[in-house]
Amino acid sequence: MKKILFASSETQPLIKTGGLADVAGSLPIALTELGQDVRIIMPNYASIKDCDPGRYLCTVRVNNADVNLLETRLPNSNVIIWLVDYPAFFGHPGNPYNDESGNPWPDIGDRFALFCRIVVEVAMDRAYLDWKPDVVHCNDWQTGLVPALLSLEEYRPSTVFTIHNMAYQGIFPSNTYTLLNLPGQLWHTDGLEYHGMLSFIKGGLSYSDWITTVSPTYAQEIQTPEFGYGLEGLLGHRQHTLSGIINGIDNNAWDPQTDPKIAQTYSNRTLSKKVINKTALQARLGLPVTPELPMLSLIGRLVDQKGIDLVLSCLKEMAGMPLQFVLLGSGDTSIQVRLQDFARLYPDKISITIGYDENLAHQIEAGADMFLMPSRFEPCGLNQMYSQRYGTLPIVRKTGGLADTVVDTLPQSLANGSASGFVFKDAVPGALMETIKRALVLHANRPLWQKLQRNAMGKDFSWENSANQYLALYREI
Repeated sequence: MKKILFASSETQPLIKTGGLADVAGSLPIALTELGQDVRIIMPNYASIKDCDPGRYLCTVRVNNADVNLLETRLPNSNVIIWLVDYPAFFGHPGNPYNDESGNPWPDIGDRFALFCRIVVEVAMDRAYLDWKPDVVHCNDWQTGLVPALLSLEEYRPSTVFTIHNMAYQGIFPSNTYTLLNLPGQLWHTDGLEYHGMLSFIKGGLSYSDWITTVSPTYAQEIQTPEFGYGLEGLLGHRQHTLSGIINGIDNNAWDPQTDPKIAQTYSNRTLSKKVINKTALQARLGLPVTPELPMLSLIGRLVDQKGIDLVLSCLKEMAGMPLQFVLLGSGDTSIQVRLQDFARLYPDKISITIGYDENLAHQIEAGADMFLMPSRFEPCGLNQMYSQRYGTLPIVRKTGGLADTVVDTLPQSLANGSASGFVFKDAVPGALMETIKRALVLHANRPLWQKLQRNAMGKDFSWENSANQYLALYREI
């Protein structure tokens, strides 16, 4: 049995801004179910919800600050969470990175430096908890100083650093280094210094025993200038201790056989019932109720990263075809306005819902025939996995986790039973449009389409699968 300290700036359902929270709320449970002793450590934000207030454990003094540690549990599990309680930093309304108005916290460097110091004290069993981990699993730049500070300790635990999105690096002016009172021996070009500035993420990339990212393809991509954001050289240098492990999905929350949020449950053996979800969705969204019409869908953030501009470029042509398109998401205001204009022009063809609605998300996954995910980059992605589980075939760009989880429908993959969606390479509207047309041709062939649906629904995207890969890695290091 391994003792694992899982350090994260956010954890679902306590507080969530992105995919990191999903991982922090799922992977520790899956590891516990494999017999491991896992503790999550995160800041005690004012905005935490859905959990019991923590009981006081102890007070730890770091860098002239007295910090309390509280203990609670991850809802619906036996996983212990230690909350780093320092109201001066974490006791304000807002999310982990921004205040209520959406502005970044001015003292964000101080906040996460303090958090990292506490993680180190806990990891070295200097926090009076009588528990010392074998592995400290750090996530994203907010925990990047942990492997760096631990590198100065004798008899330290092993460290794993997971990159969820290379675009966020935690870079601060050089004087921050002095202000944070960080050890001088870490300030050099192979350490925390990055072009004369302080880089939190470099602490994780330079000092951890192993680096992982959330898909094998993304692990390769971040070693290139396009995806490495200036750190591709360091990642290339560390390629022998860098690997990708695809995130899992919550099989209980996303299961068409038991999903209480959809109009009609179904399985890969009762695929004919899936259409009831389509007609219910058409009725809910005010589209003509026509069961035989192919329905394409998209759920996500309306930003450039997600390739939403490619979809916008294709919408006029799509509106002239026998299909319907439904979208749920929010993001860039100008994109929202353009999408709503299309919905007004083609009310029988296009439905746009701005915002996020968990029930509607499930109904779209169950009701649509195809799911568009033409991302420019996608470290892992979850919706393409949900879609396959619901027999809603994804149309994706060949990048990151999309490339690793969707098998393009080609003669060979059809023959060997692995085909589960449609993949295109170039981030241009023409490539997306061609792939949509290819999918529509196959959709007209019912027996073939159902074969593809069964292939997709039979895949194992469970957290248990991912947790076994992490456990093998912990044992190796």
